[in-house]
Amino acid sequence: MVKEIERAGFPVVHMCTIIPISQTVGANRIVPTIAIPHPFGDPTRTPGEEKALRRALVEKGLKALETDIDGQTVFNG
Repeated sequence: MVKEIERAGFPVVHMCTIIPISQTVGANRIVPTIAIPHPFGDPTRTPGEEKALRRALVEKGLKALETDIDGQTVFNG
């Protein structure tokens, strides 16, 4: 589905915990997340820490959308 949306002219960020799967399905902008059972959070953190963690992931995803790329790119930083 990611590839079809991009073919229509809309950039897509695939946020996931297992990078090779994203690469296999052909996602171009890949942002790693936390863990398989909790991709966008960490239940061991305080609510404030978890909110900051989630915000950082969303900001990383938005930065990936803004970035011009040539082929598959993993946004680790």
